[in-house]
Amino acid sequence: MLINVHSYYSLRYGTIPIDQVVDLLIREGYDTAVLTDINNSTGILEFIKYCQLKKFNGLAGIEFRAQDKLLYIGIAKNNKGFERLNEMLSICNLEDRPLPSRAPELEDVIIVYPFGAAPEKLLDNEYVGVKPSQLTRLYAWSKSSMEKLIIWAPVTFSDPSDFVLHCKLRAIDHNILLSRLKAEQAGGRDELLISSPQLIAAYSAYPQIIYNTHRLLEGCTFEFDFTTVKNKQHYTTSSYDDKVLLEKLALEGWQVRYGSGNLKARERVRQELEVIDRMGFSAYFLITSDLIRYTQHRGFYHVGRGSGANSIVAYCLSITDVCPLELDLYFERFLNPKRKSPPDFDIDYSWKDRDDVFDYLFTRYGKRHTAIIGAMSTFKDRSIIREIAKVYGLPKTEVDRLMDDPSYVGNNNEIVGKVLATYQSLPKDFPNLRSMHSGGIIISELPISTYCAVDLPPKGIATMQFDMYTAEDIGFEKLDILSQRGIGHIKEAVDIIRKNRGVNVDIHNVAIIKEDSQVNAQLKSGDSIGCFYIESPAMRGVLKKLRCDNYLTLVAASSIIRPGVGSSGMMDEYIKRYRNPESFTYLHPIMEQQLAETFGVMIFQEDVLKIGHHFGGLDMADADVLRRLMSGKNRGRHHLEEIKDKFFLNCRNSGHDESIAREVWRQMESFAGYSFSKAHSASYAVESYQSLYLKAYYPLEFMTAVINNEGGFYARWLYVTEARKAGGSIHLPCINHSDLKTVIAGKDVYLGFNMIKGLQVATITAVLIGRSRGHYHSMEDLIARTAIPLEQLLLLVNAGALSFTGLDKKTLLWSAHLLHSKRTHSSASSPAQSLLLLEPSRTVTLPAFAGAEDETFFDEMELMGFSVTLSPFHMLQTSYRGQVIAAELMSQVGKKVKMVGLYVTAKPTRTKHGQPMAFGTFLDLNGDYFDTVHFPDVYKRYPFYRSGIYLIMGVVTATFDFPSITVEKIAPLPIGPDPRFSQE
Repeated sequence: MLINVHSYYSLRYGTIPIDQVVDLLIREGYDTAVLTDINNSTGILEFIKYCQLKKFNGLAGIEFRAQDKLLYIGIAKNNKGFERLNEMLSICNLEDRPLPSRAPELEDVIIVYPFGAAPEKLLDNEYVGVKPSQLTRLYAWSKSSMEKLIIWAPVTFSDPSDFVLHCKLRAIDHNILLSRLKAEQAGGRDELLISSPQLIAAYSAYPQIIYNTHRLLEGCTFEFDFTTVKNKQHYTTSSYDDKVLLEKLALEGWQVRYGSGNLKARERVRQELEVIDRMGFSAYFLITSDLIRYTQHRGFYHVGRGSGANSIVAYCLSITDVCPLELDLYFERFLNPKRKSPPDFDIDYSWKDRDDVFDYLFTRYGKRHTAIIGAMSTFKDRSIIREIAKVYGLPKTEVDRLMDDPSYVGNNNEIVGKVLATYQSLPKDFPNLRSMHSGGIIISELPISTYCAVDLPPKGIATMQFDMYTAEDIGFEKLDILSQRGIGHIKEAVDIIRKNRGVNVDIHNVAIIKEDSQVNAQLKSGDSIGCFYIESPAMRGVLKKLRCDNYLTLVAASSIIRPGVGSSGMMDEYIKRYRNPESFTYLHPIMEQQLAETFGVMIFQEDVLKIGHHFGGLDMADADVLRRLMSGKNRGRHHLEEIKDKFFLNCRNSGHDESIAREVWRQMESFAGYSFSKAHSASYAVESYQSLYLKAYYPLEFMTAVINNEGGFYARWLYVTEARKAGGSIHLPCINHSDLKTVIAGKDVYLGFNMIKGLQVATITAVLIGRSRGHYHSMEDLIARTAIPLEQLLLLVNAGALSFTGLDKKTLLWSAHLLHSKRTHSSASSPAQSLLLLEPSRTVTLPAFAGAEDETFFDEMELMGFSVTLSPFHMLQTSYRGQVIAAELMSQVGKKVKMVGLYVTAKPTRTKHGQPMAFGTFLDLNGDYFDTVHFPDVYKRYPFYRSGIYLIMGVVTATFDFPSITVEKIAPLPIGPDPRFSQE
């Protein structure tokens, strides 16, 4: 009897989670209801699935609003009607046009207008909803007109107290104080769920309305099969043709990858093809393979990863560059007969190429059948507290204090109490706004509108209104098309090497690269700045601790760095066992049987799968569910307790010691949300090796590519520093040599114009076009060819872009003003005319200007954020440079030292007790790195501010021969004053 139920997917309006909606409806005596969230169908299929579980008659609809104004409610008579509603909403979203004030005629759809806002003449499928409070206004309605009236009792809250939460959500949505929220900007207090008998009693004087509502809802139905795969069913025209084509392509790839003599590889290919065909995944592989062929034809680099990287078929199709035989990848992780969804492929492309990849997929498979998966941003801890505090008018300074120091005595006030009470009352994962997945693409057999409407986020790509969890629940498997800058580094570096050295690098010859002694020496040294995934301080530390000098060890290192392994203590345990393989005892013989390669330590998702099955007695289906739960890819975490109980029961039945079983479970549980599959780590390691090869043999070209792809883990200045350390001669942007981005000629690296803050694209374009006639000879020549504005010319001068003239900056600045002044009075009206009329001008003799070298430092810091000409150490007011340098730290273990270091980066974190602390990384005077540890008491007393040079005092410690300083005190060192603003 309820035609207008809101869940919390009516964003910043509704208050009730989907499962609670159904449970409450059943409790209050209803057997039928229509979920009609505002301008979206996000929760419909989640609602229907839970209704099926509870044997409740759930129906589908959408409430259409223009801002705060309710236009009408659309109710689907059936699945086709639901599709029509989604199509209508999608068209408005995609074309960015307002919803029509009068509903269009839609097949299999019922339209309900609010009482008092209905058209005079209603169509056969149109009705008017009447609230209980509006019944007294029906005196003017004729009996025949009553046939168009139905019960309208909107549901937004389950409890009167939820109205307060609703008002706060509406204030957040309107970005206003709660006290300024107007009645028309929120729902009414009457949108409270009442019992079915109460509702019927309210309309007892109007039996016709009750009858109309019953009849209308009895004519509606919604069926959905959640067990079938919803992805595109065939790549060709039939399953058989898909099977034949996939076999042909896989065997051709086998010949290329292994040669015709490797029968072991051929047998693995055959085995996988049988399973792929039997499980109906051939089309998924062919669609992915088609994409790879297209992008290879376009010259796009890619990295294939995900569980699909366990597949030799994927390797033979060039989807991945990971050989499952070399790594002994666990076949059951890739596919097992009880798995219902295909393995996922994550395909990484350069950030420059990904939009083209999206465009190909949407064009190839049709825009009605292709979409990006949505994502739901929720009110997480900090965000909701800030949002609620704003509607109460709490000043930003007090909000910051509340976030940074909740125990502060000033936080004990009524407003803060209300803010925290609201936060604590919110259900977990309360939705805030819809957004888009980072790259998950759905290619559907049926139109996307069969399942939901689509949005058009700022990126301009049609995006489903539900997230990856709902997509998986209803039978979709996404294809992840992701972007990363590491691939851009590699591709551009290869291009730069070809131009600068005339060498064609085969960066895809991974087998040779992995065995290269110079590359492995580079890896062992930890000199990996700029290299994908292995450049962070933590990762460089792991490489040194492991003395990592080969591909297989790097695969393990790529996984043990993850938070789950690290926080459980298993990272250090793995390093200890790796360095001293005779020094430990396996926890249980099964751990030795299954995990000998990793010294009895679980570091990959496959390890959880194997131990869950072989030690915990779980079948492969349960073990895989456990893996998915622990990898954060399934939100049904209630299943975890069921599997945990089964695990311990099986352990008892197998006679395992209970303490050992608990420890095994603890190690497995530590993976929650963070673990990598071995294939995933292997894919990352391949890309890391490609980066290492380029850095080892072509460091300047590689670092130029890193700079041009907006760096990586660190700020841009550090990569410029690395280029200098590699032997490059670093030049400021120059109008005769620089381009938009950084360029290299031999060992000369010219920074790009894009590094100069405030320099406009039009100016850069004018400079480059003007230079096409040859190098500039003078400032006057530059002005004549480009006619760039004075303020832009001054930026170029201050950035050092005209230093080729041999004139100091002050002379150039005076000349700029004089030349522009003269040009203003010139009769020439265009740069071309100026060039033609250019005659030798009278020489204006300028006085010799006193200049300070330090001025250059401040100019460069202001315009580029870092200095090329002078080191920050040069600018220190003190000559003190510390007691030791980074290269001497191992000889100082256990001693208290003082060091001077330039801040590079820091990683704030928290202890097990929730106290803030940090890890820092600094450069010493020689450009060598050293690391620091800031425990909570020191971190609170001596914070550091993310830039500058610091004096650091602390004790040198070493873990696995890797030194760091446990900080006792840290303070910024002052630099000299800016002479540009000197009073002298």
